[in-house]
Amino acid sequence: MPKIGMEEERRRSLIAATVDAIHENGFCDVTIAQIARRAGVSGGLAHHYFGSKDQLLAATMRHLLNDLGEQIRSRLAKAETPRERISAIITGNFAPEQFREAVIAAWLAFYVQAQTTETSRRLLRIYAARLASNLTFNLKAFMPARDAKRVAEGTASMIDGVWIRRALKDGAPDPVSAIRMVEDYVETQISALRPNLSGASGTSR
Repeated sequence: MPKIGMEEERRRSLIAATVDAIHENGFCDVTIAQIARRAGVSGGLAHHYFGSKDQLLAATMRHLLNDLGEQIRSRLAKAETPRERISAIITGNFAPEQFREAVIAAWLAFYVQAQTTETSRRLLRIYAARLASNLTFNLKAFMPARDAKRVAEGTASMIDGVWIRRALKDGAPDPVSAIRMVEDYVETQISALRPNLSGASGTSR
């Protein structure tokens, strides 16, 4: 009889191996057999758990998205003001557990797969919509709703853009400079648009 929890442990091992294998070989060149060897299981078992490479990538995406959500939620739990919540969302997106070379490579593979795979496209759309919604909600404390939506899209684009540009650089990712870059954009937008609000009630929430 298999040990209790062994299946879940093997799944986690395969997902971790997928991230590392994509980083080293690229998604197109890596095979399930290679991923399975890296995870210390048989190729047949990997197929049994996930069915195909595309399904394994989707499971890896869900895992990383869940991790990302946990990073953001843990920071939001400590934030008390709209501005602190915006910063919590930004810093959560550049948490050290996420913003590292292997995970960056995996996210690039996700975006490529999203062009042709409906599951990947749907997962990324959910992520993008949730990010924009959370930013918009808190930005409305500083600017009209229409501007908040626009600035939220700009902030989300900055976050995604920093991740993509990071993939083109050598050396370890620097979350501090990445966060500062996005924060500078947000602060500039808030400073420019705050005077357009009627009254000051929106800034006291």
